[in-house]
Amino acid sequence: MTSKKPKVVIIGRPNVGKSTLFNRLVGKRIALVDDTPGVTRDRREGEAKLFDLDFIAVDTAGLEDAGPETLSGRMRAQTEAALEDASAALLVIDSRAGLTPMDRHFADWLRTAKVPVVLVANKAEGRSGDAGILEAYELGFGEPVGISAEHGEGLADLFEALAPHVDAAVAAAGDDYEGDEEAVGPLKLAIVGRPNAGKSTLINTLLGQDRLVTGPEAGITRDSIEIEWNWEGRPVRLIDTAGVRKKAKVHEKLEKLSVADTRRAIDFAEVVVLLLDATLGLEAQDLRIADMVIEEGRALVIALNKWDAAEDQSRLFQGVRKALDEGLAQIKGVPLLAVSGMTGKGLDTLLKAAFEQREAWSQRVPTSRLNRWFEGALARNPPPAPDGKRLKLRYVTQVKSRPPSFVIFGNRLTELPESYRRYLANSLRDDLGFTGVPIRLTLRGGKNPFDR
Repeated sequence: MTSKKPKVVIIGRPNVGKSTLFNRLVGKRIALVDDTPGVTRDRREGEAKLFDLDFIAVDTAGLEDAGPETLSGRMRAQTEAALEDASAALLVIDSRAGLTPMDRHFADWLRTAKVPVVLVANKAEGRSGDAGILEAYELGFGEPVGISAEHGEGLADLFEALAPHVDAAVAAAGDDYEGDEEAVGPLKLAIVGRPNAGKSTLINTLLGQDRLVTGPEAGITRDSIEIEWNWEGRPVRLIDTAGVRKKAKVHEKLEKLSVADTRRAIDFAEVVVLLLDATLGLEAQDLRIADMVIEEGRALVIALNKWDAAEDQSRLFQGVRKALDEGLAQIKGVPLLAVSGMTGKGLDTLLKAAFEQREAWSQRVPTSRLNRWFEGALARNPPPAPDGKRLKLRYVTQVKSRPPSFVIFGNRLTELPESYRRYLANSLRDDLGFTGVPIRLTLRGGKNPFDR
């Protein structure tokens, strides 16, 4: 089925910065840019991305009032054709020049096109465009979005204005719309842990064969071993790794290379199983390895191996769970399982948990659902008010998955306490299915010229 992404047409009189905005949205210099009016003559399309909005941007010739037989008239016809199947139009004006009779003329013409219009006041960096932005209200398209296409300012505000129209177009297209979600291939599963935690034995049991050399001596595995495998008909790429010792004990050059190789394996993996030796319990080095996995943004599952040999199992499990919640406060709820690499106990549950964690790690939340959660989170626990003036959090969007990464837009965000940021991150995990998954939460202040 052909992808039918929403189409957003950029229009306006000559030399207001349409091609500069087009290049900014598509992420490369496709359209020629010059101070000479009329450089763009044919309409040009490109795959555009504005945070998590995916659409087709259309750069058009500068609108001029001319007869159909002239070059300017034919260029205007191209713009009219582009609007026929557009989901939204960006009407661009030059905020430094202010409104011109031509801006007003084409605003009147655009109102007859029955296309949602976002009014964009370009060249609004600094204060030189303030008067032009205020004047733009006269066009009747609501609040102008002040941006600087050249410097990349105001894109958060443009996103907020454009998102409802793009989301509506995607919803209307239904099954005809194909997003750019990453294809799911084999589960890339790395097994990590301290030396002699039983990593190679566990993999041999999964495979049903003595694929890897094992023994009581610590450090038999020196480099990462990749093995293609299937679990219940689902492809898995298993990665066995060398044990990671404390830095003070890493003396030999070969073992230093093994630790570096394990780090690369974590970076390559989607899900990492941290294997603990249940007969030894949880040690500080285990928490350091877990923190390494989280810092790399990988999904994590923790397994207590050699469970059949452990004593006082209930007390041990609860003690490890509590220590993990305290030691990994930035990501509570990481799955903790009891397994035996020797007997095979719990290994199916371990693989099921790994696939579930990858699904959570890969998921994208629709913008509408994300902002319903955001409104609820703010209502339950409003942002603080330093100096008696409440911080304004306006909008949230997911910019990527694997790991899930979010951006919150607002004003005075440098004053937002870390405790409130943790509240939002924990609420996001609990309410939207990201429990135990590392997430990235970035705060970004508005670039709107009114936010001073």
